[in-house]
Amino acid sequence: MPGPGYAFLGAEEAANVEAVLKDWHLTRYSYDVPETTSFVARFEQAVQSMFDVPHAIGVNSGTSALITALAALGVGPGDEVIVPGYTFIASIGSIVYSGATPVLAEIDESLTLSPEDVEAKITPRTKAIMAVHMLGAPCDLAALGEIAQRHGLALVEDVAQACGGSYRGRRLGTHGAAGAFSLNPFKVITSGEGGFVLTSDAHLYQRAYSFQDQGWFPQRTDTGDGDILFGLNLRMPELSGAVACAQLDKLDGVLKATRAVKQAVASRIPTRDGLQRRTLHDPEGECGTLLVHVFDGAAEAAAVADALGTKTMLGSGRHYYGNMSQLAALTEGGTSPAPFRRPGSESQHDYRRGSLPRTDDVLARAVAISIGVSDSYLGAGYGVTVQATEPDIERAADQFTATVDAVLG
Repeated sequence: MPGPGYAFLGAEEAANVEAVLKDWHLTRYSYDVPETTSFVARFEQAVQSMFDVPHAIGVNSGTSALITALAALGVGPGDEVIVPGYTFIASIGSIVYSGATPVLAEIDESLTLSPEDVEAKITPRTKAIMAVHMLGAPCDLAALGEIAQRHGLALVEDVAQACGGSYRGRRLGTHGAAGAFSLNPFKVITSGEGGFVLTSDAHLYQRAYSFQDQGWFPQRTDTGDGDILFGLNLRMPELSGAVACAQLDKLDGVLKATRAVKQAVASRIPTRDGLQRRTLHDPEGECGTLLVHVFDGAAEAAAVADALGTKTMLGSGRHYYGNMSQLAALTEGGTSPAPFRRPGSESQHDYRRGSLPRTDDVLARAVAISIGVSDSYLGAGYGVTVQATEPDIERAADQFTATVDAVLG
């Protein structure tokens, strides 16, 4: 089971899918049946209610959600977007495809953006800050929001790994100008493939809607208030919407279960010298999908990870900037790694491994215990499922503790 929501797939999702197949309404637009409310539309309305925002748009992936948010904000050539060096490659890819330049910033012991380094990376070209709520936990949104406001920048929340989480009582994705979410199988809830965008700004909503649906205005009208855009087809399919509706109904239940399992695992792992728990900016608001320990030394972290059959977060594939070969290629001549983009356009930027020393250090010392997210590529190759029994929890926690004791002495 790749993500906690996947474990909750059941009769409700199946019933919704069967309803779609019964009438073969495979798109949200039920032609010649105006009284039918599509599952995608129902999903958007339910999201608006749950997240307390006026506007939500279902799209076909988290990547589409990110690039739709950037398009709504008018991010493009000549602009810079600050993004953490620890995120999934889609965060950076969406910036590249918008035509803007990704500016990598350090993370800290929270494994999210360092506000101090964000401030240091701001230039006259900076248009936005992309706050990525990595591994189910919120960024320091108070600090990042203050920086964005003071410099007149847009704050975009990448909530792909933290759907349903909150910060100081408000759901993630509602603190910035726009929030982008993923619903793939490794996320808190899933629709197989899919995502959605949130915003409280009517103009941003119009631009986002137009961008994800061939330039139509909201409700697919030919004319309306706002900007005329060329758009793409990034719409959420009706079958995805059917599953998403049922999963959204279960979101708080999924989070309750995941948080309970994490607490049970954490309570069995004693504190000791040589490591500490990841910094959490809002312990009550995190999703609880991973329990991360940061060791004092990289060698010790690597030894523990190896003994448990997993790896440190430095080895988590294209979640670490140093493993993104496309980034280094952006600074070179020759064939561009991004179609529709001139090669070497970021030649003044250093994306090479080692350019973010604090990020390299923290990730090399971080080991995650999976709590419902089974994704070895993410570095979540050891742990328990959201359906773990007490013996499962005891076994995982005790093995981690014994391994740490054996390595640290």
